[in-house]
Amino acid sequence: MSRAGTRTDRGKQNRAAILAAAAGLFAEHGYRGTSLATIAAVVDLSQQGVLHYFPSKAALLLALLDEKYQEDGRLLSASPEHDGLDMLKALQALVEHNAAVPDRVRLFSALTTESVSSGHPAHTYFVQRYRKVRERLISSLQVGQQRGQVRGDIDLERLVQLIVAVMDGLQIQWLLDEQVDMVASFSLLASLLKESLGAEWPARALDGRTDSRPKRRTRA
Repeated sequence: MSRAGTRTDRGKQNRAAILAAAAGLFAEHGYRGTSLATIAAVVDLSQQGVLHYFPSKAALLLALLDEKYQEDGRLLSASPEHDGLDMLKALQALVEHNAAVPDRVRLFSALTTESVSSGHPAHTYFVQRYRKVRERLISSLQVGQQRGQVRGDIDLERLVQLIVAVMDGLQIQWLLDEQVDMVASFSLLASLLKESLGAEWPARALDGRTDSRPKRRTRA
């Protein structure tokens, strides 16, 4: 192998090691509680060595978050069919994946909480990320409405906000208490949503009175 090739491989290894070290430290101590010096010490580099790959601690954070976002996107797109109610299958697969990578979930939860502050370097990233996630889920459910799979009277924007809130909330409970089974809990939610969102559920009672509760059609 040429010297250039060796340097390239070493550069990729160093970059990956820096991202891994930052992920662990940010998850444990938060972004603000972690210094570049600490990250550099973990990977046996100088601070300048770390800055060679990432121009600032903020740039390192955003690179790490982008990697996580791209991974989630690949998982959601892995299923050949993820529109309509099948979107819930894709989300279920994402929850199952997250249950196998607690360190990643811990990192995401810690940084999301920190980034509520408008001065945090990841604030804009998370605002845009959540907006994109909601738009993607709304679009999938709209396809279901067009196909007649999903009730047309559902406020999809509000529904998607609730789904995302449940997913994030389950992650926090799971991180705090290992007895919480977020996979089983989300599976239950998905089952309830499939029943209540189905187009065969009328929005109004058959006797003409308005009722906010969905009712099953009586089977013959």
